[in-house]
Amino acid sequence: MSPEIIAALRLLLSAVLGAAIGLQRELSQRPAGLRTHILICMGSALFTVVSVIGFSGTVDPSRVAAGVVTGIGFIGAGVILRGVRGDKIVGITTAASVWITAAIGIAAGVGLYIIAVAVTVLTVIVLCIPKVKG
Repeated sequence: MSPEIIAALRLLLSAVLGAAIGLQRELSQRPAGLRTHILICMGSALFTVVSVIGFSGTVDPSRVAAGVVTGIGFIGAGVILRGVRGDKIVGITTAASVWITAAIGIAAGVGLYIIAVAVTVLTVIVLCIPKVKG
């Protein structure tokens, strides 16, 4: 199978996995829903695929993963800072869901399909746990 077809299948998988997390967030009426999670997962998968397939042998593909992690960290920090309301901080779970979605995209991008699917299932389960009111 050609590298482009493999890359396209990895991107398709990342879109489906990002959609699963985004749909849960959307149904829970939380910020960063379906479209956001799909785009984050596909974007991180695309950067990874391009790094692995496009630059193999010339640069270290793990450098792109490190860049994705850093970039998503900034997005997550913005989500948390934006959610500050008085003495209560909100948005940490949204930031975490964006972060794990990017990690899932990287896993799909390098071809770790079982891990990507398993972590997606676990993430949706964790996001479905009701918040304990304190």
